[in-house]
Amino acid sequence: MNQDLPVPHLRMPERAPIPGLPDKLIELHLHAGGAVAPHILWSMAHDQGIKLPVRDYFEFVELVSSNPNKVKNLEDYLAILHQYTEKIQSSPHAIERAVYEIYTKEYRGARVARMELRFNPMKRNLGGERDLDHIIHAALRGLDRACLEYHLQGGLIFCLAREFPAELNEIMVEKAIRYRHRGVVGIDLAGTERNNLELQPESVERFASMFQRARDAGLKTTVHTGETPHTNGDGVIAVVRRLKVNRIGHGIRAAYNEEAMKILREEGVVLEICPTSNLHTRAVSGLPELRHVLRTFLDRGVKFTINTDATYMLGTDLRREAELLVAAEILTGAEVTRCFQIAEEASFLDR
Repeated sequence: MNQDLPVPHLRMPERAPIPGLPDKLIELHLHAGGAVAPHILWSMAHDQGIKLPVRDYFEFVELVSSNPNKVKNLEDYLAILHQYTEKIQSSPHAIERAVYEIYTKEYRGARVARMELRFNPMKRNLGGERDLDHIIHAALRGLDRACLEYHLQGGLIFCLAREFPAELNEIMVEKAIRYRHRGVVGIDLAGTERNNLELQPESVERFASMFQRARDAGLKTTVHTGETPHTNGDGVIAVVRRLKVNRIGHGIRAAYNEEAMKILREEGVVLEICPTSNLHTRAVSGLPELRHVLRTFLDRGVKFTINTDATYMLGTDLRREAELLVAAEILTGAEVTRCFQIAEEASFLDR
C-alpha cells in the first residue's frame, strides 16, 4: 500500500451565501414528530418491538416523509405524524433519544444554536399505558444532554390538542407549569381547524382559562391557526383576542384579512412562518402565493420568523428555508436576517 497517497480533505457541502445571516440561527417552530432521522426512527421501532407495515427500510422512509404526491392537505400531513412517528417515540428511552438527536443534528447541519422544540407528551404515552411524568423527564434529559455537550440553548413547548377533551388538555397545562423551571418554556395549541365552528370566538374560549393559567405561571403561549385555506384569518383574530398569545404558528391566511393584520401589528404578536411546510400542506398554492403573503406582512408591519416545522419529514433545515426564500426572490438577504433578529426577540427562552 502506498503510504504517500494524499488524504482527501473532507468538507461540508457548499451552502448558498446570504450576506448578513447570523452564523448561529434560532428555530422557534419545530415538532419532535417530524424532526428525527428515518434511520433513527427505524432503529427505535425495532428496539421497542413495534410492528411496522413495511419490512424494507427505504419503504419506511417513504412512510415517514412528506411529498406532494401523497400530501394534499394538512390532514394528510398530520396523519404521517399520528400514524408512525409519534407512536415510535412513545417510550421514555425513545423520546429522550429523539430530543437529543434533534438538537444535536440541527446544530451540526444548520448551526441552529437556540431552539424551542414542541411535542405533546400525551401522544407519547400510548394512551396512558406509560407514565406521563416519565416521558417528560426523559425528554428533559435529552434536552439537558444536548445543551451540555454542544453548548446550546433550548426549551420545550408542550402542545395541547384541539381533538382532546378538556380534562386531558388541563393535565398538559399542569405538567407544563410543574416543569416550568426544568426546561418547559411554553404551551401550544395544535391540530387542524376542521370547520368554521373551530374558528369562532366561542370555540376558542374553551381554552382561555388554560392559557390564562399558563401565563400566570410564567409560561409563554403560541397557537396553530391560519394554516388552512378556508380559515381566512378568522382564527388569528379569535386567538389573539381570546387567548392573548405571544406568537402564532403559521398564521398564513391572516394576509387575506386586514383586521387580522391590524390586530397582529398592534398587539405585537409574531408569526412562526414555515415555508416548505406551508407549500406541502397547501396553505399556499405555490411560491408566488407565498411571496404575496410574506410581502403583504412586510407591507403591513406584521412581524414573522422563519422556521422548519418538520426537518426530516420535509427534507429541509433552517438554512435551506432561508435559502429558499432568497433564491425565489420572496425575501432579500437583509429581510431574512431581520426575521432571525425578530426570532431572538420573540423567543420564549431566557436571554
